[in-house]
Amino acid sequence: MKPFNHLLCCLLALLIAFPLIGKGQSSTIGDFDFDESSFYAMTKQMSQFFSRFNQEEDQFGKKIHPSAPEYHNNSLRKNVLPLLFDADNPRTGGKLRDMFIEDLTHENQEIFMRFQGGKWYAEAEASFDYQGKTVSVVLFLMIEKEGLGSKWVLTNVYFPTFNKLFPEGEMAEREKHFLHPMSHELDFMNIHKAFKQPEVIEYYAYKDYKPDFLTLFFYEVKLGRLRFKQINHLKFHIFQIRNWYFEVSYFNRKGMNSGWLISNLMYIEEADKIPILKFYQPRGL
Repeated sequence: MKPFNHLLCCLLALLIAFPLIGKGQSSTIGDFDFDESSFYAMTKQMSQFFSRFNQEEDQFGKKIHPSAPEYHNNSLRKNVLPLLFDADNPRTGGKLRDMFIEDLTHENQEIFMRFQGGKWYAEAEASFDYQGKTVSVVLFLMIEKEGLGSKWVLTNVYFPTFNKLFPEGEMAEREKHFLHPMSHELDFMNIHKAFKQPEVIEYYAYKDYKPDFLTLFFYEVKLGRLRFKQINHLKFHIFQIRNWYFEVSYFNRKGMNSGWLISNLMYIEEADKIPILKFYQPRGL
């Protein structure tokens, strides 16, 4: 048999064995069950979550042209937005979810998420080697503009070892540790007492002092004491919608409700967001 004829026969055999699957159909190939409707419904990337949240992409993953009547259409968003919530979580359902969607899609409202310029943070839980042990360090990152583009940058870390170095302490105990206002007249000879208890030396700092855990993290990495191993878990914290906060996590499961979905939803007034934001981004708000 000529090579071309042999190739044609092989292609025909494949088409017979694996017929084309239309949207909404499923097929079994060996032990693998493929449901195309679930595949298209899955929010596979965070950028796709943004697009679907803003009604810039339909449920089949097709981009909506900005000139199309469906683009940013709040009436259509009322039907699409519920699909972006974790349906198995009672915290992201019911009246709270409905109130959130109503705020987003109210008549003449234009409330959309922004990839750049809006307050949202990535939380990456990672494994590091530290003093011969594997430890968990949580990294917080945000998108920062640079020139004509943007990049992810670290804003803070959470590492229990660092927090233990700087306990809050009771106010009564903190007030015992001070330098007399006339200490300068004695050439600060009494400053030695600040170093007798190094575990609380920060009590001698100015009243608004806050430890910089990100600098501590960089210091430990530079010394080679913290060595990165891998990222274990990722989620996102969104503060862009006025008076609302929500969390987006990835759900790897079968069915129509999978991928990047809203896993937590809270009503928070704008003034109450500030101390929370400082946890993710202590400086530069």
